[in-house]
Amino acid sequence: MGELETEEQRSRSEVADYFHELADQLDADGDVTLELGGTTVAMNPAEPITFKLESESDWSEGETEAKQSIEFELVWWREAHTADEGTLDIRE
Repeated sequence: MGELETEEQRSRSEVADYFHELADQLDADGDVTLELGGTTVAMNPAEPITFKLESESDWSEGETEAKQSIEFELVWWREAHTADEGTLDIRE
């Protein structure tokens, strides 16, 4: 199983293209490949998928700028097996 947590600045259009490609991969029923900042991970989402959405605006009185964000999270469960070495092996 892979893990990816990275960030980089992109234009609105580039972000939209990324989400279009991700949507096409989800719709195709196979592996989903995530790449950002030179790091890549492939995952195979299982049904059902829990879709979480969060938005926030962080602003205080007297500040001239507000930090705003949107977070998307997809969560699903897979059967886990214990490998002979005692480590957890997640089957995708």
